[in-house]
Amino acid sequence: MQIQIHTGHNIEGHEALANQVSDVVAESLSRFSDNITQVDVHLSDENSDKKGGNDDMRCMIEAHLAGYHPLAVTDQAETLDQAVDGAAEKLTNLIEHTLGRRSHQASHRTDPPLSSSINSH
Repeated sequence: MQIQIHTGHNIEGHEALANQVSDVVAESLSRFSDNITQVDVHLSDENSDKKGGNDDMRCMIEAHLAGYHPLAVTDQAETLDQAVDGAAEKLTNLIEHTLGRRSHQASHRTDPPLSSSINSH
């Protein structure tokens, strides 16, 4: 699973931040790593020009799963750590729901197989 970190112009994108964010995301998504090809993390300060304000740190995470359209979530919080944690949790829940739904649909089909319905007419 490849993780790329992107920072807005008001976020200092130093290596320690990138490593920390990458570790949090990798740990959160580790059980889905076989299904995920790439993860993009975008960090930004939504109102840095205004100096202050609550919930102005934003984290958007987009995961590319094999066989699916990309899944994306966003979280805003007072600190980058909180925004990353919140977005990682949201993405974990979304992937769990998405993969679970496909598994459930495949195992609970009620329509007859296509070949038998063609032969019976």
